[in-house]
Amino acid sequence: MAVHGSSDILVDELYETTYRLRQFVEARLREGGASVARLRALRMLARAEQPLRMRDLSEMAGIAARTTTTIVDSLERDGLVERVRHPRDRRAFLLRLTDEGLRCHREAEEIDRVALAEATAALTAEDRERLRALLARIRETTG
Repeated sequence: MAVHGSSDILVDELYETTYRLRQFVEARLREGGASVARLRALRMLARAEQPLRMRDLSEMAGIAARTTTTIVDSLERDGLVERVRHPRDRRAFLLRLTDEGLRCHREAEEIDRVALAEATAALTAEDRERLRALLARIRETTG
């Protein structure tokens, strides 16, 4: 049962479910040497049509610049990301995945996919559609 952190038990249960899903996936990713934060950064860089500025990555991820720097530094140390000079701004760098980064991204995506499939395996197709519709209604109201 969720700890009551709001005035609505449904909201508490949504937060608790999200938290548990993240912990579940995080544990699986850690077994493969990754993390949710690293996967998110790799995913954004892999999906970008061109190398990204650190600021762009930070804004896309919705995290503080300092946190982004820590993640990117780690990815760079591991040879997954490289910083290249911006072609028009000598003071700026762009981030792009290395070949090893692309490989690690594919592996982490597969771990994520399998973990989430396992976590939601008890839901029927009808359950999934109903849940998606209900969540969409909440997003429409708040968005």
